[in-house]
Parts: sequence; structure tokens; C-alpha cells
Amino acid sequence: MLANHAYRSAGSRSVRPIPLPAPNVSQEKRLWALSCCDAGTVDRRHGWRILAAAVKLLGRRQRPVAARGGDGVDRADEPSWLRHDDDHASVDRVGVVVREYRLASGQNQAAIASAMGVSQQFLSQVENSTRKVTLEQRQSLARVLGIPPEELGLAGRPRRPVASDNVTAAIAASRGRWRAQRNWLNRHRTDLAQLAVQWYAPEYRVPRTSLIAGDGWLPDEPVDLDSVQLRLNEGPQSMQVTGKESTTLPVRPLRTPDTPFESYTSVVKHLDPPQLFESRPSYRYLGGSVSSGVMDFGLAAYFDKLDVSEALAHEMAASCMDRAPVRVSDLAGRLPFRELIGDDPFDPARRAIIPAITTLTVRLRRYPSPPSFLLHWRDPERVATAAGVYDVIPAGEFQPSSVALWDRRNDFSLWRNMVREYSEELLGRPEHDGTRTEPIDYEQWTLFQKLCVARQEGKVTAHILGFGLDALTLAATILTVVVIDDEVFDEVFGSTVRFNEEGEIVAIGDGRAADGVPFTEVAVNRLLTKEPIAAPGAACLALAWQHRGSLIS
Repeated sequence: MLANHAYRSAGSRSVRPIPLPAPNVSQEKRLWALSCCDAGTVDRRHGWRILAAAVKLLGRRQRPVAARGGDGVDRADEPSWLRHDDDHASVDRVGVVVREYRLASGQNQAAIASAMGVSQQFLSQVENSTRKVTLEQRQSLARVLGIPPEELGLAGRPRRPVASDNVTAAIAASRGRWRAQRNWLNRHRTDLAQLAVQWYAPEYRVPRTSLIAGDGWLPDEPVDLDSVQLRLNEGPQSMQVTGKESTTLPVRPLRTPDTPFESYTSVVKHLDPPQLFESRPSYRYLGGSVSSGVMDFGLAAYFDKLDVSEALAHEMAASCMDRAPVRVSDLAGRLPFRELIGDDPFDPARRAIIPAITTLTVRLRRYPSPPSFLLHWRDPERVATAAGVYDVIPAGEFQPSSVALWDRRNDFSLWRNMVREYSEELLGRPEHDGTRTEPIDYEQWTLFQKLCVARQEGKVTAHILGFGLDALTLAATILTVVVIDDEVFDEVFGSTVRFNEEGEIVAIGDGRAADGVPFTEVAVNRLLTKEPIAAPGAACLALAWQHRGSLIS
């Protein structure tokens, strides 16, 4: 993906989905798929065969519904519900390494635990290989015990050295405090997002997620991707809030004894730079809505987004880290930058709202299997932020494929951006990183043409589920869903890679990456309530499940 991660302007016309014919898919198959989706709640007398098929796919023994928990999850198999690369060896290795280095240092567990800010019991469990260790905890162990990063699986993601010439004690303290707060933020993003969503009025909240949406941003039904007109204005656009205001000074440490860093991205660049970190041209939302059928966009830079969104998240983390709130009202007066944004975070004129596109990919499996969806695990050993969570796939920023002027309009399409992400994240092909000198010839691109033909034949459907903001960062996402018939999926994505640069495409039990996770009530509910999942991915799942009848019929 091109990104490093980590409106109250509705029209009155309601856009209905455009149904696409499916001449090669029998009505019986479609009805079967819908039945399988609801397998977790079917009546035993009429739905046992459907439930048994779904259970078999999950790799579980066929037990009666009564043997399951109230949410339909088989408790006996809960620890191995989703399969991604077995991390037991990693846990064992970390435990052995930590114990060896601690004994070599001559210190007891209590002293090391105190230096890390954890309990002695936690450290004992780590050494005994019974406790998984997060990315931040590995970093803490490396720092406290002097363990080489590669011994703890932290190598392979080099950071540029930060110049330390003429750094005074005040500068060092300021920067150290910022690093500690950002580390705490990245460990608690999910909890902070659940707290942040309470900051906004209930009518804006997307149920079962930490997203908020303005008027017209969530249509009554999924809207066909091509029925929403996108308009591009390449002229200059102003911003009232940029992230460089005085209210962000608490999250911008000192660069020199008398001067703070000028923006949040400049802090990240100097103190915590990801492997890829550049400000690329991006499409900026200017107005309109999914429900009105028209959305207007301009141009901005990717850092325009981060300077506001990450500063907002850092501010909340710093406030909660210093004094944990009992309720969201306890944060009143402690979040000056969020209060500067105001009660209407959906106003596109006030700041640069630069959306990503997150796509739920649903595979319409052959009879008798239920539909499935692709799920991505963000490996803590490969990513620095949003580590150890699931997300739907593909996902990426809505932006041109390069910095070239001709790509601004050539790539100004939700579908073209989505297909580029499919190519990169599912097929493992090199991303369009802005180094090309010619625009992409979509008409001659085999992958793009195959998917377009499949859409015309009704074998692939693409819909917009809505448009939302992550309550913590106020970063925007266009929520989409693509339903692909099995034969097309096998032809186009049969060679789906298991691993990519940020993690792994996971499946149930011993299934392949391309098999995905059953699109059933049991699986969806579990991900939304019991598993760590990114907010946009959660919203795609919740909305697609809500509208499964129209999406699969």
C-alpha cells in the first residue's frame, strides 16, 4: 500500500443499488449462500444440514448448537479459531532469550519487571513461554536487558539514525516523553478509539464500530460503485486547521532549545521514521455524499492528513496516559486540539479530509460451502503501528499511482485504486510507487480487464457501503465490498499469496489463504466482539452483514 499506517452535506436524492444480472449463477446457489450466511441462527429442525456444512468448513466436530456458547462460538476450539503462521516457536524463542540475558545480567525478575513497568508474574510467564509478547514489549525487553533487536524478532525494519548533536537535557526529555507517549498510543489504539467515539453524538456513530459518519455518508442500502459520480477540482484549496496550531504544541517536542518541530509528520520523520514515509499526492474530499450520488474531490498531500489525524490520536493518548479517564466527560478541557476541530468533524472546508479505501472481499463459494471473506493479520514483527490486529483486505489510500500530473485524472477512480490494491496485496505484485514515467494503461492491463468483464457479466459486484471517520484520528475511509463468484476468484486470485509486507492473509483451521473465513453470523460476531480488528474493517463487516441479502441475492 502507498500509505504508512499506521460531512454534514447530504443530498436529498436516494441512490438505490444497481442490480447486476448473474446469468451463470443459479438462483439455488444464491439462496444457498444466503442460507449459509445465517447458519448460526437457523432453526435446528430446518437448518441442521446447513449448520453442519458450515461447522465442517470451520474444521470443528459437528456438535449440536447447545454445545456452543451463547454467541454460537465453539469454545473447545476457540484458541485456534483463525490460522495464521504458528507463533508458538516465536514465543518459545523470546522466552529463552529473555531468561538467558536476565540471568547473565545477575538481576532477578522483580527488578527487570519494575524497570519495564510490568508485573513479575508477567515476566515469569514470558520466560516460561506461556505469554505472547507484543512489539512494544519486545522493544522494552531489548532496551532494559540490552538484547540485540534481531534476537527478539525486531530486525528487518531499520530506522534512520537521529542526529543527537547539541541535544540538551530539555530537548532529550521532551523527545523522550514524545516517544513514550507514541509507544503507548500504538499499544492502546483500539481502546482509545472506543473511548473517542463517545466524544461524538450517538446519531453519528456506526453501530458496533468506532467509526462516525455524517449525514448522507451511510446509504440505506449498498450503492453500486459506478452509480456515484466523482468530480475532481485540481485548483488550490484552503485549510483552516493544519495541525500546526498552538494547540498541538504539547504533541510536538523540541527540535532546538527554543523551537518545537513544526508539524507532527516532521516529528515522526526525525524521531520515529517508518521504512517508507513520504508525502504523496492524495485525493481530498470536498463535499457531496454517497447517498446523493455525487462526491467532490480536490488534491492535497498525504502528510496533510497525518499532521491532523496522528496529532489528534497522540493528544488523547497523552491525556489518558497521564490521568486515565473514568468516562469521556473527564477529558473535557484536556483535548484542546480536538476541541479546535469542533463539534462538526465532517466539515471538509475546515481541514483536509483525505480518505483511504477499505474493501471487504466476499468469495461466493461453490455449493455446498458458505461464502467466505478475506482477512489480513498485521504481524507485530513486521509493522510498527496497528500491530497484532485483523483487517479486511485490500486497503490503501485513495491517491494517484505516481506524482506525475497525468496520473491525477488517469487514476481518479475508486475501482482503479481498488484493483491496484488487489494486485499488490493479494497477488504480491510490486506496488505502483510513483517511479513510473508513463500512466497505467488500464485498458491493456490483464487483471483489470478480467475483473471488468466479470463485473459486466454479473460475476463480480462492487458496492459502496458508506464513508466514515475513525473517531480517534478522524481519518476518513471509503467503505466498499466486492462479491466475487467462485470460478472468477479461482481464475484471478487462485494464486493469492499468504504473506505480504505487512503480515499474512489468514484462514480457518488448515484452509488456504484464498479460502478465507466463512461469512457467517458466528464469524462476523466473533470478529466484531472478541478479536482485535481495525475500525474500517469492522465497519465493512458490520455493514455488509447488515445488507447481506441485497449483496448476495
